[in-house]
Amino acid sequence: MGSDTPLFPLNTVLFPGGPLALRIFEPRYVDMVGRCMREQQAFGVVLIREGAETGPAEFHDIGTLARITDFHTLPEGLLGLVTVGETRFRVLDRRRLDDGLNVGTVETLPAEPLHPLPADFAHLAKVLDTLLPQLGPAYAQLEHRLDDATWVGYRLAEILPLTPQSRQHCLELSDPLERLRLLGGLIERPSD
Repeated sequence: MGSDTPLFPLNTVLFPGGPLALRIFEPRYVDMVGRCMREQQAFGVVLIREGAETGPAEFHDIGTLARITDFHTLPEGLLGLVTVGETRFRVLDRRRLDDGLNVGTVETLPAEPLHPLPADFAHLAKVLDTLLPQLGPAYAQLEHRLDDATWVGYRLAEILPLTPQSRQHCLELSDPLERLRLLGGLIERPSD
């Protein structure tokens, strides 16, 4: 990916293909958004390990690139962003610029190979099919791939009531079936 990818430490985990709405008010991030839009560049979303979104923060090395798909001015003068997760990445090195923006050299991680959803996990796709329409426009606009084990696992990890650390663990897993086994244990299987 090259050097100087802007990094946005948050108290949330973004998954490939998933939506993320943001409210931007700090000058360093307003500048970052402008630069990303001008250069058609993604920025990296990384989970905070220690610290705060508004201050210095230690963050995890594995994150997801976010592509800005829309923006608008919010009533209170903040910048509203609509983003979608693209590719997982690993931060190889990082530094903090004078304005407080974190940047780093990142390497993109290989996409998981397409893996058809095994019949053992078909109930998870049904749960998603029921829940996603209830989650608002961000999920209504997603292309539903209920037959793809990776897509189903990522969406479940986004919407289930998990701790940020558990979501991060799901992001770091590279085996879609292991992710589904982990998440499937949290959802009761209907009796046939």
